[in-house]
Amino acid sequence: MNAFQLSEWLPSFLLPFFTLSYPTDAPVRPDSFHDSPYYNTGLLDGCIIVTCIAVMAVLRDISRIYIMEPFAKWKLTRDWKRSKTHLPNGTTNGAANGVTNGTANGNGHSVYTNGKDPHMPPKQARKIHRSVLRFAEQGWSAIYYTVQWSFGLYVHINLPTSALHPTELWLDYPHIPLPGPLKFYYLTQTAFYLHQVLILNAEARRKDHYQMMTHHVITIILMVASYFYNFTRVGCLIMVLMDWCDIFLPVAKMLRYIKLYTLCDAMFTWFLLSWFVTRHVFFIIVIKSAIMDAPRLIRVGWSPEFGAYYSEFTHFLFEMMLVALQIIQFIWFWMICRVAWRVVSGKGAADERSDDESDSNKKDE
Repeated sequence: MNAFQLSEWLPSFLLPFFTLSYPTDAPVRPDSFHDSPYYNTGLLDGCIIVTCIAVMAVLRDISRIYIMEPFAKWKLTRDWKRSKTHLPNGTTNGAANGVTNGTANGNGHSVYTNGKDPHMPPKQARKIHRSVLRFAEQGWSAIYYTVQWSFGLYVHINLPTSALHPTELWLDYPHIPLPGPLKFYYLTQTAFYLHQVLILNAEARRKDHYQMMTHHVITIILMVASYFYNFTRVGCLIMVLMDWCDIFLPVAKMLRYIKLYTLCDAMFTWFLLSWFVTRHVFFIIVIKSAIMDAPRLIRVGWSPEFGAYYSEFTHFLFEMMLVALQIIQFIWFWMICRVAWRVVSGKGAADERSDDESDSNKKDE
């Protein structure tokens, strides 16, 4: 991200799309990222967000088409072929006495004409195709959240903030200029949620489509506002908390789509615990701190010339959006608890937020 090196061979109008804009001098006594370059914020930061959205779209398609879909297709097709073989006692596919589309040899294996498996029925092919697509869609989410949460944790560790004692989020506000890693983390996260809005309707519509859209819109508003209003430390902490459990839900869905139900239930249980701790314990602590500590500890009011944008109105606006996010997450947590009850009762995990495939199922029937 060194603009001085790129400027030698890249046209100046393209620099904002490939480098962090607004480099500036580091603070005299920085409390974090002592060896990092520092930056201010501005509208040109939107250029690199556009680049990140394009890169994410390419990476998503590469991971989906060349990694996730081939693996899921291989796994599900192999499992289907194995289900057509004979059991050791000479039965096949639940039939007795070897009465099948093929014949059984003495070792309990089917012998098909020309040594090939029978042609897969269209209904089964459609079912596998749907599962392959769903697996690939969730695969990109699992990859992204794992990488981005790891990067976010690195940024958070280097900041003087804590989830259990979040008073440092407000002390010495405004926290400017921004260290390079924090700025890049913020911009890539904003790009991801904008990308999610673009693809939300491209994937199969889920039962909570409108809740998801509301969640993404509120998240984007919070991220952009906190970025330009210099509340990036609380924003960084919240994103790290949110991304942790988002690693495990797509992995649980992936396991379900490839019919590893026991592993799916175990992963879903871990996701449930992670969700409760991060989104209904730590996140509420952050909201409480924003309501109670911010007015007490922030000593600079509305002074745009000094990068300070705190006022009663902005404080109230941030509070309401954080509370709105918490309400949406309580709704989702209720859905998650219903799934957990099915796991406990032996019915297995099936995400309440999952795809609504009733129309497809009717066509298959």
